[in-house]
Amino acid sequence: MQKRILLSAPILSRSGYGEQARFALRALRSRPDLFDIYISNLPWGHTGQVSISDEESTFIIKTIEKTAQYHHAGNTFDMSLQVTIPNEFQRIAPVNVGYTAGIETTKVTPQWIAKSNEIVNRVITTSTHSQEVFENTKYDVQDQHGNPVPNWGLQIPIKAVSYPIRVNEPQELEIEFTTQKNFLAVSQWGPRKNLENTIRWFVEEFHDDDDVGLILKTNSAADSIMDREFTARRLSTLLAPYTEKKCKIYFLHGEITEGNLAWLYTHPTMKALINIGHGEGFGLPLFEAACCGLPLITTTWSGQLDFICKTNKKGKRVPRVASVAYDIVRLPPQMRQGPGADQIFAEDAMWCEAKEASYKRTLRDVLAKETHYRKEAVVLRNHILETFTEENQYREFVDFVIDKESAPEMIDWMEWNDEVQAPQEI
Repeated sequence: MQKRILLSAPILSRSGYGEQARFALRALRSRPDLFDIYISNLPWGHTGQVSISDEESTFIIKTIEKTAQYHHAGNTFDMSLQVTIPNEFQRIAPVNVGYTAGIETTKVTPQWIAKSNEIVNRVITTSTHSQEVFENTKYDVQDQHGNPVPNWGLQIPIKAVSYPIRVNEPQELEIEFTTQKNFLAVSQWGPRKNLENTIRWFVEEFHDDDDVGLILKTNSAADSIMDREFTARRLSTLLAPYTEKKCKIYFLHGEITEGNLAWLYTHPTMKALINIGHGEGFGLPLFEAACCGLPLITTTWSGQLDFICKTNKKGKRVPRVASVAYDIVRLPPQMRQGPGADQIFAEDAMWCEAKEASYKRTLRDVLAKETHYRKEAVVLRNHILETFTEENQYREFVDFVIDKESAPEMIDWMEWNDEVQAPQEI
């Protein structure tokens, strides 16, 4: 029996939550016998919108139109699946499921716990890290009568579901690298991504080597010309003190396809993808690069642990990456400033701080031991391709959306444009 389910999500956004929303849609579409899908598209910050025209985007647009007509007629839904941060959960239908990346720190706010407990029936998150942070966050509070309630926390089911494998046919970009030892960073330029240190420490380590390059695919908020100019100025200001640098920084801005990213991940001069951010809800660029067999330079903390580790013969999960040492430190106070920030970041939350010396040493190590890290990357790629199949991840996601444990009778498993801007060297 089909359930009328409303997917409320930034489904057309070019953002991490947009990727979540499209994965959720694909999982729901894998079971047309279970779901009659409706879509409400949410705005998401200043991010751009997906402009690629394909079967999926056509389905999304038609379903949004169908939903508007259905809602205008006063009809209701059996379920909702809400892709957003928990303080924005709403009671839309008799059954509501929240789907969030959670938090990339060590603690969630009481507002997130309260909203989750009061509004949704269960929560799906993107990584074991996010799930455990929800489960382990506790507060001493008072009930409505003033009585103490120690160790108050999440009281509804929560489950982590990873993304399925992402392997695409490479599509060449019009980029001509003048360097043969290249590294790649794919991140939006925000406080959590630690791009300033990623770039600054890279330049300091390779300032005398004119055959080393860093390809930086980034933006500040969107993929507009204005954003490109703003981000280019940020980068120029950051690099201004390094007037004698010989290494190259390639700045790439604008919408590119998954095939274009695959081309970057598999380029013969590419040595590794770098991510020394303060924490990840999952780490999609890391995952995509690993699917393509590119070595990873990253810390062994937060969401990426779900896929960068492979169990050895002794049963121990071992990271198959070039690991950067780190400390767990308090968030800077400014992270809680600004409208609504105190409802997202807990006052005493902590996150990861990569160590400068270790990062620089690891960059050199990847070049010196390229054969070793290439072999590790192949091991990791094969593990991911075997484990994170679409069938497995869609099934896991759908099982939890419909609460298989409570409604086993519903389950009867069958067989189952913006053009990219030319790069500029800075």
